[in-house]
Amino acid sequence: MSQHHVNAIAGRLSLRPPQRESLQILHDVCQLVRFDKDTDVAQALEAIRNEFAQVKDFERDFPSLCFALATGVGKTRLMGAFIAYLHRAEGIQHFVVLAPNLTIYNKLTADFTPNTPKYVFQGISEFAIDPPEIITGDNYESGRGVRSGRLFGHEAVHINIFNISKINSEVRGGSSPRIKRLSEYVGESYFDYLSKLDDLVLLMDESHRYRASAGVRAINELRPLLGLELTATPQVMRGQNAEPFKNVIYSYPLSAALDDGFVKEPAVATRENFDINNYDEDSLERLKLEDGIHIHEETKVQLEVYAREHSMKRVKPFMLVVAKDTQHASQLRKIIEDDTFFAGQYKGKVAEVHSAQRGEERDENVEKLLSVEDPNDETEIVIHVDQLKEGWDVTNLYTIVPLRAFNSRTLIEQAIGRGLRLPYGKRVGIAAVDRLTIVSHDRFQEIIDEANKGESIIRTGVVIGRDIPTQHSKPVDVPTNLEQRLLGTEEVVPGTTQKQKPLFDTEGEREAARATLDVIKTLQRLQSSKDLQSDEVQAKIAEQVKEAMRPVQPELAGVAEEINVEEVVAEVTQQYIDLSIDIPRIVIVPSDDATFGYRDFDLECSHVRLQPVSQEILIQHLHDHDRYKLQSGPSTATEQRLEDYLVRALIDFDDISYDEHAALLYKLSGQMVAHLRSYLANEDEVLNVLVAHNRQLVDTIYAQMQENYFEQASSSEVKITRGFTTFRPSVFLAPPDTKVRNFREPVDEKRDIRRMLFGGFACCLYSIQKFGSDPERRFAVVLENEKAKWFKPTSEDARQFFQIYYRVGIEEGHYEPDFVAETEAQKYLCEVKAKGEMTDEKVLAKADKAAEWCRHASSIGDKPWSYLLIPDESIDESKTLAGLAAAYTYHGD
Repeated sequence: MSQHHVNAIAGRLSLRPPQRESLQILHDVCQLVRFDKDTDVAQALEAIRNEFAQVKDFERDFPSLCFALATGVGKTRLMGAFIAYLHRAEGIQHFVVLAPNLTIYNKLTADFTPNTPKYVFQGISEFAIDPPEIITGDNYESGRGVRSGRLFGHEAVHINIFNISKINSEVRGGSSPRIKRLSEYVGESYFDYLSKLDDLVLLMDESHRYRASAGVRAINELRPLLGLELTATPQVMRGQNAEPFKNVIYSYPLSAALDDGFVKEPAVATRENFDINNYDEDSLERLKLEDGIHIHEETKVQLEVYAREHSMKRVKPFMLVVAKDTQHASQLRKIIEDDTFFAGQYKGKVAEVHSAQRGEERDENVEKLLSVEDPNDETEIVIHVDQLKEGWDVTNLYTIVPLRAFNSRTLIEQAIGRGLRLPYGKRVGIAAVDRLTIVSHDRFQEIIDEANKGESIIRTGVVIGRDIPTQHSKPVDVPTNLEQRLLGTEEVVPGTTQKQKPLFDTEGEREAARATLDVIKTLQRLQSSKDLQSDEVQAKIAEQVKEAMRPVQPELAGVAEEINVEEVVAEVTQQYIDLSIDIPRIVIVPSDDATFGYRDFDLECSHVRLQPVSQEILIQHLHDHDRYKLQSGPSTATEQRLEDYLVRALIDFDDISYDEHAALLYKLSGQMVAHLRSYLANEDEVLNVLVAHNRQLVDTIYAQMQENYFEQASSSEVKITRGFTTFRPSVFLAPPDTKVRNFREPVDEKRDIRRMLFGGFACCLYSIQKFGSDPERRFAVVLENEKAKWFKPTSEDARQFFQIYYRVGIEEGHYEPDFVAETEAQKYLCEVKAKGEMTDEKVLAKADKAAEWCRHASSIGDKPWSYLLIPDESIDESKTLAGLAAAYTYHGD
């Protein structure tokens, strides 16, 4: 059953593959070793090493394992998954979570607190009803962490969060930390209370920061059942040498995260043909700041356009400036907020954070630092003195301007570590939205060289985990059950016994059956397949079959095989009706009086702060070596009006007509030009921005036009071009050694269900199917129990059967339903979705169009159609199709 917990938790928390793999490994470890106070550490190590050879030693007096995941992959969410699993599967109720510093301590406290934006247990049902009790270094002395029937239920999970740096400070000089001192509310020291628990698990975040510290040695005396370490840097420094951890059981390095697209693409920027000899220190510093602003402003526009075009949340980027010291930080702030720096545009938008600040000034700036992710926050530039430390968990850092001395390796590692998290959780395919840029004119080549070294964190890293298959998938041809029934078949998948004896015994009859199927394909304009059984149609089919089988030369009487074509035709048409579902071909055509265009509106361009560019800024990706220029192309043709620079580009879009939309185009372009004039110094600068940033400005206008696009038809005409459509064989890709699994068998394998083949069906129109998730497999069980005819359309099937198109904003797509089913009284299109996706805009747009298709399909044939949108958690074998239809039929607009 514990494998079920892995799958359930991974699904509920939407874990990424590296997180899911880590959780699976924890499950495997718990199957190998039974952890309790009497666990023999040496025997536990031997058992784990036999399965995971990369683990050399626990390096502690208790079993402790390290999961080394790249920054940005989601270590905090993984900690939540670990806790949920250990509670569900192993009954663990007590946990201690260690943070290396105050920043991460505060972040972890927030992330483990219900109703916060990044709550780690979102989706875990039992924690929604009875959330864990959170005990911190600030409140443990109150006794809230001590179990008492008077205060807390015995089933509540207790999560203790402590800041190890605070404990380190308390044990200096050999002192005992406060946690070990007597507490009047507890009746003993809280440390002693924890050490007596028989189910304590220790989780260590960023464990490389404090692995050998006095504080963690004190905590180790708790002797937990199990230690789980998480870090992106599984090594400790001994002088100039790095000592790798010996207890790493799973590693997912930055190079893998870059390849898989889980983090931003790191890049370094300089001026094209830059010569450092032309600049002194002050002028170079200002140049880097100004170019950082250029990149920042372009990124801001690109993010705004992407959010508008895709109806996504708005992301406000910020730029990080790394200062030499506190005095330097203050000087930089004065420069950036001065009227001569982009006309004072960044006054009040700079946060300066360093250890020299005191009192209210420091509190105010720390608050700015913590709220910089809020789109409504005004901070666009953060000046920081300290090295870029762990725990500043933001997704909207896009530009870094280092103005202190770093060696190239440190600069890459620290800059990348803080800025690679993606605001939308995945790359979106737009370079500026998917990229983190380091502005470093003076160190450009050094950084490129460092990134290209074999040992660079961008290039190297062995993924420690499951074996990667070395053999490629092979296609598996699956004929329809109708073809198998009529004509017979050999093994569908080598090594299986899926053979079918043909319904017709002789080759001549089988030839007549094939000819009958070919003729049926030409008769699909009939209203229903049942019309094939009318006397008139049967005679017509038999005549065409005889014609197709007539030999070129006449055969001698008594030699040719005698075939009763009429009987073959009658049997084939009956089998066709029994082993197919009539799916009409429906096309919805807007009437001729349909209208479309753009509503009148005012342009929103307050976010645009693009600046004149004197030279091209060169940006090079460190991982894939792609190059981009902030200003591209040669000089541009001169226009009489400034608005024409924008209008000329706008009319290149296919859905914009100059003749029909000229008034709106000039209005919007005029508003953009007026906005540029409002903050730029003169007309030359306005022209510079219009030319240098033309694409960004045009995209800004076009994105807002799409928000105001309308398409209306006073009526629409439904054309049914076919009453039914003939099924054809399917092709699946599967590993070469794949065996067909019985579809009723629960999926407890560690492999991806999407790579498996399933069979054993009685009612499916194909002998083999694939499923995208286990809830889909369970839904197939429901259909089989219901004795409903059904199948899962492949992408090719969907294009053949369904002309269902949806639109969300400017995005258009073709909808492919998960299942098609038919009972005695009803036909269904069915979609299985995760509970969290049931209200997704795109899901509902697809559902609206599918429901409309069903309404039109119901107007013909002998059975109505319905569209079911079913949450995956509602599907189990106790359900009936009728019951699910009663609860989840979607009627649409």
